Amino acid sequence: MSNFPFLSVLTVAPLVGALVVAFLPRHRPELAKQVAFAWSLLVLVLSVVMWVSFNAGGDRFQFRESYSWIPNWGVSFTFAADGIALVMLMLIAVLVPLVILASWHDAESSKRSVPVYFALLLVLECTMIGVFAAADVFLFYVFFEVMLVPMYFLIGSYGGHQRQYAAVKFFLYSLVGGLFMLAAVIGLWVVGGKTFDWQALSQVDISTGTERWLFLGFFLAFAIKAPFFPFHTWLPDAGGAAPAGAAALLVGVLDKVGTFGILRYCLPLFPEASKWFAPWALALGVIGIVYAALLAVGQNDLKRLVSYTSIAHFGFIGVGIFAFTTQAGTGAVLYMLNHGLATGLLFLVVGMLISRRGSSLISDFGGAGKLVPVLAGVLFFAGLASLALPGTAPFISEFLVLIGTFTVNKPVAVIATLGIILAAAYVLWMVQRTTQGTLNPALNEVDGMRRDLNLREKVVVAPLIALIVLLGFFPKPVTDVINPAVQATMDDIGRTDPAPSVGGTVQEAAK
Repeated sequence: MSNFPFLSVLTVAPLVGALVVAFLPRHRPELAKQVAFAWSLLVLVLSVVMWVSFNAGGDRFQFRESYSWIPNWGVSFTFAADGIALVMLMLIAVLVPLVILASWHDAESSKRSVPVYFALLLVLECTMIGVFAAADVFLFYVFFEVMLVPMYFLIGSYGGHQRQYAAVKFFLYSLVGGLFMLAAVIGLWVVGGKTFDWQALSQVDISTGTERWLFLGFFLAFAIKAPFFPFHTWLPDAGGAAPAGAAALLVGVLDKVGTFGILRYCLPLFPEASKWFAPWALALGVIGIVYAALLAVGQNDLKRLVSYTSIAHFGFIGVGIFAFTTQAGTGAVLYMLNHGLATGLLFLVVGMLISRRGSSLISDFGGAGKLVPVLAGVLFFAGLASLALPGTAPFISEFLVLIGTFTVNKPVAVIATLGIILAAAYVLWMVQRTTQGTLNPALNEVDGMRRDLNLREKVVVAPLIALIVLLGFFPKPVTDVINPAVQATMDDIGRTDPAPSVGGTVQEAAK
């Protein structure tokens, strides 16, 4: 199966499914849901086969395909995946079917077209796969920008309070970041011999001054997309207004494009500039960890709270990337996966609570666990995973980031550790105020609060819980795929690990 065009098929398949779903009759919404779900399962099956076909000890980039697109500009449809991209593609393939199931009634409650809603989810899946699979810089930029469109409509047409304001803010922030990257992409094409091929550009020798400016163009776009402090203000609005399923994809996958872009483009293509900017990036990372955690503590809106927790988590990922050790780098990539699973679960469960109560305000809950004990238990588990409790997958990621950073920059690691303490505060406060304590009498008058998790919702949360626990105790299948790609990235920037006086090897730390 190694010669099968996995990446191009995976990119095109959701788009074809979206066209099929979009043209289904509006008076048959159940059919649209079923077709969208079946199509997403097809993508999941193909992704699993690709994962099995990937040789962790083989070439850095595998499943390479290249088709001519604009020869005069040196642009081609070139796809390839290393271990980092492969992990993100699997995350997409797992989350999208679960989001479709979790969003079964979201479009109906918005009084808008059900087929269009699920078609937009499949279009979003197409663009997400494309952005991680692209091995041509121009192709990456196209997917990077087009990805905004389906999410804009999901937020603006199907979201909640202030959805249009949030959608426009999300679009403008991302568009401005994209313009910075477009300028850098053009500059890279000029100095790189008029090619957009990643492998060719990685061999180009760029002058120091030019390299720093090009790095800055890419980094600003990725810092906004992630988002890193101080480019974060769009995320709480977008996450708070988006439907829960779309918010799970926004925070679980779309935001990872920023950190992925830094690993794939900033570090290998601009190694000297990456090292020159690293202290500033580390500073932004630790500020984001503490600042966003403090803001999360003060939130009364559930979805905005979860959005702020994600900003803090992206601070950890940024620290792991710019620590320039294999332990921290592997931890950062693993964090990208585990954060997608844990925060995706948290957003979906929060969405289930909100749909029952008809409100996202924490003050409108209180003692809900007495009415919906299973849902409350899943919320508690998702919260514990979000704060990186030992035994859950995010703990392994956080541990690797901190231990890999501590070996080279102790002050940054110590300050970042404060984020763990604050995470316990905002997560436990959220759980206590929503599901524990004295029952809010108003909940007895809400019919939805008497419905615990149904079978469909259990099918949504069960795989995510299982993966979070499995990777919390046995991350080796994933770290074995990630490690070679992270090591190759460290080689690109000429960094080697210090003597293993604390952390040992990545494999030892992961155990």
